[in-house]
This record gives sequence, C-alpha cells and structure tokens, in this order.
Amino acid sequence: MNLIRYTANDAEKWNAFVANSKNGTFLFDRTFMDYHSDRFTDCSFMFYDEGKLLAVMPANIREETHTLYSHQGLTYGGLIMLPSIPLTKVLECFTLLIEYCKNTLGLKKIIYKPTPYIYSNYPSDEPLYALFRHGAILTGRGISQCIHLENRIKVSELRRRGVKKATTGNYVVKETDDYNTFWNVLNDVLSTYHSTKPVHSATEMELLAKRFPQRAKLFGTFSPDGTMLAGAWVFDCDNVVHTQYLASSDKGKQTGALDMLIMHIIDLYSPSKQYLDFGISTEDGGAILNEGLTFQKEGFGGRGVCYDCWELNI
Repeated sequence: MNLIRYTANDAEKWNAFVANSKNGTFLFDRTFMDYHSDRFTDCSFMFYDEGKLLAVMPANIREETHTLYSHQGLTYGGLIMLPSIPLTKVLECFTLLIEYCKNTLGLKKIIYKPTPYIYSNYPSDEPLYALFRHGAILTGRGISQCIHLENRIKVSELRRRGVKKATTGNYVVKETDDYNTFWNVLNDVLSTYHSTKPVHSATEMELLAKRFPQRAKLFGTFSPDGTMLAGAWVFDCDNVVHTQYLASSDKGKQTGALDMLIMHIIDLYSPSKQYLDFGISTEDGGAILNEGLTFQKEGFGGRGVCYDCWELNI
C-alpha cells in the first residue's frame, strides 16, 4: 500500500470516492470542505493498494503544535473507506499514516475524530480498533441526542403542548432562503446564552445551500405577519438528517415555534431517513452537559450517540 497527499487536482477522484464510500457524507466533498480552505492548511490523504483507491482522510496540519487533525473544519471525519476494505488494510493505512506524519512531516501527535456510526452505510469501526492498537487515548466525548425515525419514541406531553400552542397561533413552517434573518436569530441565542457566535456566516450558509441545494436546507417557523420566530439549518446526509443549527427568538420559545419546527422536520424526514441527529449538547470536550438542551431534545425522543475525539502520540 501507499499514501499520497491530496491536491486540488485530485478533487474529482476524491469526490467520486466519497460518494461511493461506506461512511462518507457530503460534508467530505471538496466542494463543501474547501469553502473554508483559507482557514486551514490542508493535509488530507489518499490511500492506494495496487493502484486502487481504498480510503481517504480529510485532515489539516498545524505546524506550530506539530499536530495533524482530522479535520478541524469538520465536526467528524477520520478514515473514509470503501465497503470492501478489509480490516488488515485499514491497519496498514494507519501504519502508513503514522510513519508519514512522524518521518516526513515531523509531527508529534494526531487528533482523530471518527464519524459516528449512524452516518455509516455499513459497519465502520475498523479505525477505532486501529487507534487502540497504536495506543491512542480518548480525550473527548460529546453526546448528541438522535431520534431513530423508523422506531420513534413517543414525544413528551410538554413538547406536544408547545406544538399545539404554535398551531393555535396560526404559525406555519416552510423552507426559506432568508439566511440573514436566521443568522441574526441564531447569533442572538448563541451570544446571549453561550457567549459565542455561529461558526458559519450568513453568506457561507447561503453559499453552501447553493452548492448543495438538495443537501443543505433552511426551515423556519413564521407568524401570520411573516416574522421568523424559529429556524433550523439541516443537512441531508443520506440515512441521517442533521440539524446543524437550531434557534428560536424569545417570542418563539414562549409560543412553541421551535417545537412546531422540530415536529415538522421529524415528520418530513421520517419516511426517508433512519435518524435525526440534533447534534451535541455538551461543551469542553464533553466535560459540561447542557441539561436543559438535553431535556428538550429527549422530549422529542432523542437518545444518546457519542461524538469522540482521540489523541495519538507518535
């Protein structure tokens, strides 16, 4: 086997591979990844065996810390593989990766964020075994609440009352392209309650929606006068629909606008998806749990799926 560093000339081959992999999503498509290429020094890899591409790995490098990350611009990632790849070849991929990082790049560690199992079309935990074999340690564990859409847990009475309240107010949920208004609602929530701001700008959201019109969509709950009271930016990842951002104005919280929006998304995607992933409800690598956020998501039937982070000293 051998590995090569990804270059822009490999984009078409990379994208075709991701589309046919067992654990890749459109987030690994270079058209998506490269929207923020100016923020990271790309150091992605492609793994070949007798001329056949078996795996790719989105990654970036930070020379000041002598570290390879998989990938800081992505929530998850790691080794993206063909369905046919055997475990022994995955182990070889990691051996090649470690040797290259150590001997060619002079790095000291690898930070690895595997793709949660719900995003895989086939079992894909071979990299976790490889990490164990090489002595990697678990340094972070966020937890998301996910709904199994094919076997849904009953929605709580509290959440049902919220939906009823919004229905009484004649609110409507619809797809929208008003990213500026949504960003303002989202920014208010994040700055007020979490002292942070959205990772994506409104312009970036709109750009990605145009690049992937069937994959990235914005839904909003609107009052009769057309005011957006709650919004959700969702990603269609084949068997999973992921709410990248959820936000509601204060009035929207008081009147059930977010409850109505979430129920709409659940009902819309239940016929075609296996899971709805709300995203993590933790901070500081999982050390802090937002219990209020967890309670809200669990009210819709969400249950835990872990988002892990591993550190491998090389």
